[in-house]
Formats: sequence, C-alpha cells, structure tokens
Amino acid sequence: MSPLPSRRAFLAGAAASLLGLRGGRPTRARMLTRTIPSSGEAVPAVGMGTWQTFDPPSLSAESLAPLEEVLRIFRDAGGRLVDSSPMYGKSEDVTGRLSERIGANGELFIATKVWTSGERAGARQMEESMRLLHRPRQLDLIQVHNLVDWRTHLATLRRWKEAGRVRYIGVTHYQTHAFDELERVIRREKVDFIQLPYSIALRDAERRLLPAAAESGTAVLVNRPFEGGDLFGQVRGKPVPDFVRPFAESWAQAFLKFILAHPAVTCVIPATSKPRNMRDNVAAGAGRLPDEGERERLVRLFA
Repeated sequence: MSPLPSRRAFLAGAAASLLGLRGGRPTRARMLTRTIPSSGEAVPAVGMGTWQTFDPPSLSAESLAPLEEVLRIFRDAGGRLVDSSPMYGKSEDVTGRLSERIGANGELFIATKVWTSGERAGARQMEESMRLLHRPRQLDLIQVHNLVDWRTHLATLRRWKEAGRVRYIGVTHYQTHAFDELERVIRREKVDFIQLPYSIALRDAERRLLPAAAESGTAVLVNRPFEGGDLFGQVRGKPVPDFVRPFAESWAQAFLKFILAHPAVTCVIPATSKPRNMRDNVAAGAGRLPDEGERERLVRLFA
C-alpha cells in the first residue's frame, strides 16, 4: 500500500487539479460564482481578506515574497475579490504593489473601506486608499467600516458612485451587537453590499440579517469564516468526517463551503499569508456544496 500523502503534497495536488496545470504551468480555473443583486455582475465566490495577513513588518522583498505567491495562487485559481481597509496597517499598500507586480490589478475586484469621521476626512482617506491600491480613477467597492459615521460617508459614496469613482457601496461590521443597525441600514438605504461575520460556529446572521439581505437585494461578504482561526483549534488532529469527504477534502474547505451553501452569501473572504493555506481556501470554490442535511450534521459537530 502506498503511504498517505503529506498535507503539503495533498494541497499541492489539489491546487494542480483546481488550476488545471498544463505542462507544469497554471491555467485559469472556473470557480463558483455568485451574482451581485444590484447589477447582475458575477463574482467568484471565494475572495481574499487582508486583515493582519497583508500587513507585514516591513515592505522588504523577504516579507513580500510569500504574500506575492499568495496573491498569484488566488488569481490563478480564478479569485477576484480582495478586501482591505485603512484600518489594516499596510494592507492597502501591499495589495496595490503586489497586484501591479503580478499584472493582476486591473482584473481584480478591489474593495476597501472608509474608517474615520467627518465628510472631509472621509474623502481624504478614500483618495489615499485609491492611490495606495493603484486605482486612482475607480474602485470597485468602498464600504463604511464598522458603521463609523455611516450617514455622512454614504452621502459621499453616493456622489462618488454617480460620478463613476466607485462602482458599488456598502457597510460592514464584525460584531453581532451591530446586526440590528446593519439590518436597518440595508433595508432603508439601498446599499449594494453588506459585510458581516458568519461561520459554522457563529450563526446569528441566519436569524434576520441574511434574510434581510436577500429581501433587500444586498450582496453579502462574509468575514471571519474561521473565527480568527479558533475553528481549527477545535478540530486539530481530527480527520475530516466521512460524510464531509464528498464535498470537502479539508476542514478549511468544509468551513468555507458551509458558508457558501447559504443562498444569501455572495462571497466569503478568508485571510491568509501562507501559500499552502491559500491553495486550500481557493479549492473551496470548486465542486459541489453541502446540502441542508450535511450542513446540519456539521453544525451538530460544533454545537
């Protein structure tokens, strides 16, 4: 009997299958897509977050090399949506630099946020984000980060959208105590996107917020799909259950596909600075999703 492959070898093989290697060179893969309700535009369902992961200690070649590989793997797997924020240290700068370096800036769906108070301060911050992200004329999505001064910034963003400086606008929060306000905003303000936390272990959004997004025609970005890595701590050393293997070959894929199986979710944005983990994450964009019974079995594992 042949020995079982190592995790590194398995992930490399999975990535090769997903990317469609021809003669050792990757070709663009077909990833599951979802439609943005306000426009009908399709976006790949697995995106990339940048909180902490794209904020290296320096901008040295040594620090940036693994992040460049992460971005290449993401792009070559068919990923497009990259989410950042002025709050995330150097992440906007790193995203802009590396996306230009690999020739992907123009094809990515680049999202960022405004995270300050006041109309002038907000406009200045968004201008700086556009410069750092190498998108001086137009960004794909700008979101009001954690609802900070959201009324002021949404007014500015509507003007920017009308002028063609941003294609989509939205609001975000990472804590459940803000869900009531998030729901009021998306029902009353007609934004294009909402970003929220949702995972196999944190399902509060299922009660009202995800249904409200579906009813109001608001696209949903999901952050913290791994609960900051805590979910992996709960399964460390445990094999993926047999009932999961028909749709996921790793715990990361199972966690991401659980989220994507909810019909209101547009894109999930896991963050990583490790190439091997990015290969695992993007593999969640291929193959079938769990059915309702399989999702319930996954939930019971973490109850």
